[in-house]
Amino acid sequence: MLLRLKLFQVQRGLCFITGMVECLFFAGIIFGWPSLEFLLKSQGFFGSFCVNATNSDGSQFQDCRGQDEQFSLVFTIASFMNNFLTFLNGVIFDRFGTLVARLFGLALHTGGILMLAFATPALSMMLYPALSFIAVGGMMLLLTNMQAANLFGAHRSTIITVYNGAFDSSSGVFLIVKVRLSGRDAFWQMLIFINDDLHFVATAHVSGRHPPEGQLPVPGRRQHPSHAQDHLPKNLVCAIMNYSNTLQKKTKQTCLSILSALSSSDKTFRECVLSKFFFLVLLWLSVIQLRHYLFIGTLNPMLERLADGDASVVSQYINAFAFCQMCGLLVAPINGLIMDRHKRKPPVAGMSEQEADLNSAVVSFFLTSLMALVFSICASIPVLPLQYFTFVMQMINYSFLYGGMATFVTVAFPPCHFGKLYGLIFALSAVFSLLQYACFAVVEEVLDGDPLYVNIALTVLILSSFSHPLSVFLHCRALASQRAKVNTMADMNIVT
Repeated sequence: MLLRLKLFQVQRGLCFITGMVECLFFAGIIFGWPSLEFLLKSQGFFGSFCVNATNSDGSQFQDCRGQDEQFSLVFTIASFMNNFLTFLNGVIFDRFGTLVARLFGLALHTGGILMLAFATPALSMMLYPALSFIAVGGMMLLLTNMQAANLFGAHRSTIITVYNGAFDSSSGVFLIVKVRLSGRDAFWQMLIFINDDLHFVATAHVSGRHPPEGQLPVPGRRQHPSHAQDHLPKNLVCAIMNYSNTLQKKTKQTCLSILSALSSSDKTFRECVLSKFFFLVLLWLSVIQLRHYLFIGTLNPMLERLADGDASVVSQYINAFAFCQMCGLLVAPINGLIMDRHKRKPPVAGMSEQEADLNSAVVSFFLTSLMALVFSICASIPVLPLQYFTFVMQMINYSFLYGGMATFVTVAFPPCHFGKLYGLIFALSAVFSLLQYACFAVVEEVLDGDPLYVNIALTVLILSSFSHPLSVFLHCRALASQRAKVNTMADMNIVT
């Protein structure tokens, strides 16, 4: 028995490490877009969209707004596909199991990497499918890796946030490409092929550590409970049931309704989608994500405007941004520790595991919304040195965002619907994220390149994200009030 336990711990450790390496180097490289865009621009991609123009003083200059629009559209479509097809990924994951889902993700990611390796300025349009395939395949790999967190019990939220932090940090891969291999196509393609080979080995190894069919169960949580009260502490259930047996029919029904409200019984997929929690977490993710996507997708043009077109200054700031992104792995676990902090304390009498998890999540969601607000305000101020602080705030907020959302889905909804709900939230937020291209068009065509008013509008929009932590807080307070009523009735039953 001891040997089997040690073997399980070793396999669990290998599963965690190899999954983290995969997320760190492959899954989220699409979000290193500013570094890749700078490199592709220097190599002449979409250069045909630059035109000669004349200033008011008669001097000639090259107007490359058309080129910037193409790059912005590439990232908009890739980020849209990254989110929108996550629902399809979730359905495949829930329906066919881990192995099929991972092979599907690997095929997309490999195809995208190969198209990027062979793309040339003459074949600039190849960037559209290449970046989209990389984005969708990477999200599938993250989705399948996150289930390994179920092996870690009380540290589940921390492990999920570690994986999401590694996903964010993988954007630094394109920084390495930019710094080390700029302008050397042969070496760049060699790196892409080596990256792809290592990816295949890592994916095959991790696939061998995951179950080929189905998902890893959540320790201590039944996948399909047949009774609503199975999730509640036994002493609380017994107190309610014993007392309800002594009551008249009407009062007994009230007591049982309290028990039903306190429980976290499995709901159907439709009930989950129509719930208040689903709508508000979707709103919370969508508005914050839109702010991040617009910032990442327009970072190069913004820096060029603030630096008066100085390419060396732009390159310096792009490198600083990418280095900040690479620190996501160090910051993301802090969010997990915040959400798991109650598990290091003695449980509150009568409080269910779900209620305790939701209580801890309130702080995480509030901090994420607050940091998004600070980040958006800083990004709206057109002062170049301030952007260093903006990069730091963007990295911290981005690291908190997806790990918190994924953990919330595992806590608030039945685990049998995790893949579909996680994917549907991303799919619907993807539709909202299409506004980033509209915002970019407004800035370029209407506001003459000055994004101040669009930034102010987005900052005001972010205020709506505070509705989610407020809703979860009020829900937890209502549960606490109901629990207090049940405890009072149980005490009365003991006295009588």
